[in-house]
Amino acid sequence: MRVDGREISVSGNLLQPRIRRTSDILRVIASAILMTLVVLGSLITRPRWEALERSVSGIVGFLTPEQSNLVYLLYSIAIFALPFAIAVRLILRMQWKLLAGYLAAGAIAVVQLSITHTGFSAPSWHLGVPNQLDTFLAQFLDDPRWIAMLTAMLTVASPWLPPKGRRWWWTLLLAFVPLHLFVSLVVPSRAMFGVAVGWLIGAIIVLLVGTPALEVPLEAAVRVLARRGYTVAEFTVIRPAGPGPLLLSATTGDPGDQARTQQLVVELYGQNQRSTGMLRQLRRFLAFRSSERSPGFASMRRAVEHRALMGIAMGDLGLANNKPLTVAALDRGWMLYAHTVPRGAPLSGADADRLPDVWRALRGMHRAQITHGDLRTEEIRLADGQVLFGGFYNAEFGTFDARFSADVAQLLLTSAHLYGPERVVESAIDILGAQAVLNASRRLTRWALPATVRRSVPSPGDLMNRVREQVLLQTGAESIETAQITRFSQNQIVQLVLLIGLVYVAYPYISQVPTFFTELRTVDWWWALVGLSMSAATYVGAALALWGCAGGKIDIRNLLAMQVANTFAATTTPAGVGGLALSVRFLQRSGLGAVRATAAVALNQTVQVVTHVLLLIVFSVTAGVSANLSHFVPSATVLYLAAGTLFGVAGVALLVPTVRRWLRTEVRPQLATVGEELKILSRHPLRLSMIVGGCATTTLAAAGALWAAVEAFGGTTGFVTVTIVTMIGGTLASAAPTPGGVGAVEAALIGGLAAFGVPAAIAVPAVLLYRVLTCWLPVFCGWPLMRWLTARELI
Repeated sequence: MRVDGREISVSGNLLQPRIRRTSDILRVIASAILMTLVVLGSLITRPRWEALERSVSGIVGFLTPEQSNLVYLLYSIAIFALPFAIAVRLILRMQWKLLAGYLAAGAIAVVQLSITHTGFSAPSWHLGVPNQLDTFLAQFLDDPRWIAMLTAMLTVASPWLPPKGRRWWWTLLLAFVPLHLFVSLVVPSRAMFGVAVGWLIGAIIVLLVGTPALEVPLEAAVRVLARRGYTVAEFTVIRPAGPGPLLLSATTGDPGDQARTQQLVVELYGQNQRSTGMLRQLRRFLAFRSSERSPGFASMRRAVEHRALMGIAMGDLGLANNKPLTVAALDRGWMLYAHTVPRGAPLSGADADRLPDVWRALRGMHRAQITHGDLRTEEIRLADGQVLFGGFYNAEFGTFDARFSADVAQLLLTSAHLYGPERVVESAIDILGAQAVLNASRRLTRWALPATVRRSVPSPGDLMNRVREQVLLQTGAESIETAQITRFSQNQIVQLVLLIGLVYVAYPYISQVPTFFTELRTVDWWWALVGLSMSAATYVGAALALWGCAGGKIDIRNLLAMQVANTFAATTTPAGVGGLALSVRFLQRSGLGAVRATAAVALNQTVQVVTHVLLLIVFSVTAGVSANLSHFVPSATVLYLAAGTLFGVAGVALLVPTVRRWLRTEVRPQLATVGEELKILSRHPLRLSMIVGGCATTTLAAAGALWAAVEAFGGTTGFVTVTIVTMIGGTLASAAPTPGGVGAVEAALIGGLAAFGVPAAIAVPAVLLYRVLTCWLPVFCGWPLMRWLTARELI
């Protein structure tokens, strides 16, 4: 390379890899939005849109028919020649791969618009003369396939075309919109659809193949460094541009005189790096709290300047391993940042005796209100007895306290890889104090630590667990609560999902509300009050049963509130899994261990199932021949098929090693714990009676609520019959995948009552009233109770 009469050697590969820039992604999104708008506009407002175009065309269409035909002919020639002109340019430059993508984009666009509901429709360009068009070329202009082909091909070729030519060609292509208005024609919606389809196809191809390499302005970089007093004699590429900057080593001075030469590090940031930074900033802004992220920069220039200024600030503290020399804006959107070669050697496992000095250096940085944000071991160097830092990509001055804890967490992880968790935690506590280390350990999670820091150590997840264990051991803390760094906590997201599920399951019954309220005019409100009391009794029974399974170590009032909140979680999640998870979480927060809490819930469910089956047998025998239970019992063929399917699935699952391992390590210990609890219950009849009584109360009170609802609308069905309907119908509907069994429960109960002779005029409103009393009222009460329990950290 020759610059200002001097020959400068460049070694290494300057060619940037083709990468997918943010602009490529945004182009695909924008083209998809445009196509959606064109389709919706054509389907919804096409008559009005065409009327508006005709009125505008009548105002601006001042050309005579002869002039319009002439303009149309000239523009048609230009638009017809455009793709061939670009193709000739690509051939002359021997850009064969680009030419292949260029032709493929045009072909795909034509094929896509040739597919109709009747099959493939080939282009019908012919010499026939339509009404106002007296040339063959003009037919191309009005064919959406030609417009789509041009748009797709121009989109693919645009990144390789010169900026001036690219702007002129795009202007020529899009000029057909005002051209139609001036010549008193209407812009066909098919042509606009062709533009949208072609742009989307071209944008997708560009995203798949990547954008071209940008020419590196090395000559401008040489002149900037010369003005700064550094005469560059040689460049050596250390790392090609990619996700990070183009990294160069520059030799300045006279190469023949080693005493007068100096090595510099030159970093060049191009448009690709700017786009990546914008995308990262947007993601962090949407996902993380303001105290957890660096402030966004309006441009790449500000980001590079900030890094240089932080390097100067760290140099004033004597903690920087390099000195910033210059920052400059170059041609074609590039930025230059030059600094001296970093001093010292990176921190290694042989420097164990210097570990306290590293923590002291970090403490000194924090006392100056500076955070680093990227404490990998390669960014920490030892030189002449000093601990020095480099990087400063994410460094901040005067930041939030959360960023100081983040620095400590990063150093705990990266140094633990070199020296072991025990030694690192001990040294950190000695220098920073136990509370600072404990606060930082809350951030040893995947979300709180940057990906670059996690990738700098092997098995980061296991290492973070070991560091947290050492922090617990050395600080004496009972537990480490995970720090919330995102804008929305996990509980908030779960509650939002539950609310969406509630709206989803409630929507189908909104249309039945008027009819239901009409039927309420004939209801006996005393029986409705009895049903409400029975519904409340189910929560008392459930609370007593779970209290007995937990060993009586839980506050019964909080447990009762949790059971009501449990209805909200169970109703808004399929198969009631939300309710089980909420129960386990509540017991854990109340002092039970994870295994003990899970075993208590499993024991409760086991006793509930056994009690339910026993009650079903008792009431079925009591009903005798007066109840026709064949309505609920499937045929023998169905039962055999279901049993065979279950055994087959179980057999296949046992052949999978992962399933066997899960059964051995997860399920078997839980079953063993439940078995031990059952043995203990057999030796404590009072506790067993409380659990069985609570489970029985839950089942019988639910049946009593349905019986009261039937009586409220004038039904005369007996309690035994309604109990059988409730237990059998509820059991069958529990297999439904809908949240809370909504829809399946109502259908099963209405069908069950009809099987026992209850008229539909009574069964339908009775079941709806039953569901209001036992499901929807508790659901709407459960939401504020869940928030109350969350605020008190009980779930």
